Amino acid sequence: MSLPKHILLVTGMSGAGKSTVLRTLEDLGWETVDNLPLLLLDRLLATALPAGAEGDARPLALGIGAQTRGFDAERIVGRIKQLRESHGHDIGTLFLDCAEGELERRYSETRRRHPLALDRPASDGIARERELLNPLRRWANRVIDTTNMVANELQQAIRGSFAGEGLGEPVIGLVSFGFARGLPRNADLVFDMRYLRNPHWDAQLRPGTGLDPDVAAYVQADPAYAESVDAIERLLLLLLPRYRVEGKSYVTIAVGCTGGRHRSVHVAERLARRLQGAGFSPTVTHRDLGTAPQDSLEDAPKSR
Repeated sequence: MSLPKHILLVTGMSGAGKSTVLRTLEDLGWETVDNLPLLLLDRLLATALPAGAEGDARPLALGIGAQTRGFDAERIVGRIKQLRESHGHDIGTLFLDCAEGELERRYSETRRRHPLALDRPASDGIARERELLNPLRRWANRVIDTTNMVANELQQAIRGSFAGEGLGEPVIGLVSFGFARGLPRNADLVFDMRYLRNPHWDAQLRPGTGLDPDVAAYVQADPAYAESVDAIERLLLLLLPRYRVEGKSYVTIAVGCTGGRHRSVHVAERLARRLQGAGFSPTVTHRDLGTAPQDSLEDAPKSR
């Protein structure tokens, strides 16, 4: 038997944003199922977890609408009460409401037919659906009126209410690279370390990498190092929470130097430590660390 988990029934008027809500919850790490007959819920809860997922207590969101086969709002309310008593699950109900005039406008703009009025005006289907859903609306412990909301505002409302601990955090990747071998794909933020002194032109440091203490010390000795890298760290700590609020699932931070073996590697490691100290969990990749040093790829040293 699977462990008790939080379950959210997402229902409401067709066109009020149920699909948007379910997609947002899925992005937050919820398990989502749409239009599942409630009679199959017991079977879903009793399904064994996949190998390696023992103890997975991800919250579950179930989309239910008046067009679901065998829909009966009164029976659904009774079924929720029964599941609470028999399984001990925390089951909540989110009802998405919207004014009739706005729903009619949305159906007119999208040229979709209302599911309960395929051969009649949308207003007929809206009225019939509201009547069918009324018991669920009275029962729901959370109602969101989307009449004056655009999709992004609804997404923000869901993120603000249902992003539990550890849910909704963007996956952060830190990659060091060499500009001589091209920019990494899908980089969201790129920081160029070629303004720092280059260990490649020190014969003793050239075979090493930015992971070596002597190379790190050489890079840190650059007069511009401390202030500039601290500014980059502060910028990241400002931006990453904003990416989370906006619902960005992946953030790739690329740190480059000429060859991708010394300066970028060291700075990427430092940024990772700073982000970890701030509660983030970045994954660090050094794309060009294993390449051979080549003078032809490096900037010639300049007199200082």
